[in-house]
Amino acid sequence: MEQPLDDLGYVTTVLEAALLTSAEPLAVSELCKLFDGHIDADVIRGLLEDLSAQWNGRGIELVCVASGWRFQARMEYQKFLDRLNPQKPPRYSRAVMETLAVIAYRQPVTRGDIEGIRGVSVSPGILKALESRGWIDIVGHREAPGRPALYSTTKAFLDDLNLRSLQELPPLDELGALLEPEAPEAGGQPTPVASSELAAGERTAEEASVSP
Repeated sequence: MEQPLDDLGYVTTVLEAALLTSAEPLAVSELCKLFDGHIDADVIRGLLEDLSAQWNGRGIELVCVASGWRFQARMEYQKFLDRLNPQKPPRYSRAVMETLAVIAYRQPVTRGDIEGIRGVSVSPGILKALESRGWIDIVGHREAPGRPALYSTTKAFLDDLNLRSLQELPPLDELGALLEPEAPEAGGQPTPVASSELAAGERTAEEASVSP
């Protein structure tokens, strides 16, 4: 006999099961599908907050990142988990990290914008490396001669930093520490349970013209 959906304890258990078995973060809109839309999104959010509190003090935590909610190992236990999968994370050059910082804090930007800020040319390989990592993407084109591509960071970039939005970006001098090669792969992202020179935090004041 199916449990009634007015039993919030049962609903919470369903949410917990879905999150524990998902390889990716799940947005509230996705979690609502579990109940055919019979549970309001605000109720789901409240239950997720309660569920997160229930996991306090354990080796696993429930957190909200840019793409949604996920269970993950707490950072203080990551060094032990890394011993089970001792693969070295990719090492990025200073040029790659500086380019990523420009995009993160001034997005959306063109390759020319990045070169103007860094004072050196940006090779296509640098942008390709960041695109391959899933940290940046082309979000449009500036209405200027040649219609240069506009780059912005992705939700995956925020997920890997354990952030929910760009407003939570750390000061610039802390960004590099979060993306150090010695940190867990994906830039300091704890292991998910279901799968093994800019102003700090500021967006550029100039609004770029974007077209699909």
